[in-house]
Amino acid sequence: MKLSAVAWLIGAFLLTGTAGATQTNVAPSSVTTTPPVDSSVVDESQFPAYVERLKVKALAEGINQATIDEAFANIYFLSRVIQSDKNQLEKKITLDIYLQRVLPEKKIRLARQMYRTYHSQLERASQRSGVPASYIVALWGMESGFGKYQGKEDIISAMATLAFEGRREAFFTKQLMAALLIIQQKHISADQLKGSWAGAMGQCQFMPTSFITYGADGDGDGRIDIWNNIDDVFASTANYLATEGWNKNEGWGEEVKLTKAINPARIGLEDDKAKTVAQWRKLGIVTSKKAAPGQKAWIIQPDDAQGRTFMVYNNFRTIMHWNRSLYFAISIGTLAESVAQN
Repeated sequence: MKLSAVAWLIGAFLLTGTAGATQTNVAPSSVTTTPPVDSSVVDESQFPAYVERLKVKALAEGINQATIDEAFANIYFLSRVIQSDKNQLEKKITLDIYLQRVLPEKKIRLARQMYRTYHSQLERASQRSGVPASYIVALWGMESGFGKYQGKEDIISAMATLAFEGRREAFFTKQLMAALLIIQQKHISADQLKGSWAGAMGQCQFMPTSFITYGADGDGDGRIDIWNNIDDVFASTANYLATEGWNKNEGWGEEVKLTKAINPARIGLEDDKAKTVAQWRKLGIVTSKKAAPGQKAWIIQPDDAQGRTFMVYNNFRTIMHWNRSLYFAISIGTLAESVAQN
C-alpha cells in the first residue's frame, strides 16, 4: 500500500517491514544520490539548491510549471522528520501485548459504532469491490483512529527533506513526484496536502504512490479526497485490497491448535508452503469446523513455536501487501471479525 501509517506510527510495536509493500510504478529518480549522512550534520543551507534540482526533475517527469510553483511556494526544511525517521523504535513485544495495545475494548466498541453509523456508505464500497465492510472499518480504525489521526506535516516539505537527507533518497523522491501529481490532478491543493512525517496521508494513510495506484472516487465527483470524503476513503481502502487480490469467498484465517510439533520448514507464507486445510489437519493442525477442507492455507507462528499458531488464507497475504507485519494483519482480521459480530 501503501506505506501505511500504523507501520510508521506504531513502529515500536511491529516486528517486520514497512507499510505499503506494493507501490505504483513511478520513474526512477534521476537526482544525483546524496551519500548517507547523520542528520546532525546535514547542511540545511544546501536544501534550497536541492529543491531546485527537484523542480527540474519534476518538469522532466511531466509535472507542469503551475503545479511546481504552487507546491514549492512555501516549502521548508523539516529537521524533525529526519529525527523521526532515524528514531523509529524496534522494540520486540509479543503478539498478545501488541493486540492489547492496538485493540483495546474501547476501539472495538467504536469500530462497531462506526460500522452502524456508516453502514450504507460501507456497503456501497463493499458491493463494488467484494471486500467486506468489516475489513474496511478495521483498516480505517487501525490506520487513523477512524479519521481522527491523519498527521499535520506538509507532505511536500517532508518528502523533500527526507529525500535531501539521503539515506532513502530514491524512495522519498518517488513519493514527492507522486505527491506533485496528486496536486496536478486537482484532488487536493498544495496547502491542504498534509499527512504524517513519513508521508502517509488521509484517513486510510496512503503514501502518495499508493494514492495514485489505489485511490478511488467513491461518490463520482471527479476528485479523490481521502482526507475529508468518507466515500472516497472507503472506496480507496476497498480498492486497495481488491486490486491486491482479495477473495470475497474466504476469510483471513484463524488461531489453531497443534496435536504435535510441526516442522519449522513448513511454517511461513511462501507459495510453496501452502497446503489444503485437509492436509494440515492430517499433520496435526486442529481447525474449526467452518474451515473448508479444500481451502488453500498457510501456517504461521508470529512468536515462533513458543507463541500462538494461526492458519491463514490468501486474504491474509493480501492484507500484508498493505503492511508487511504479521502482527498488523492479525489485528485487522481480529478487529474485522469483532465488527462483523456486531
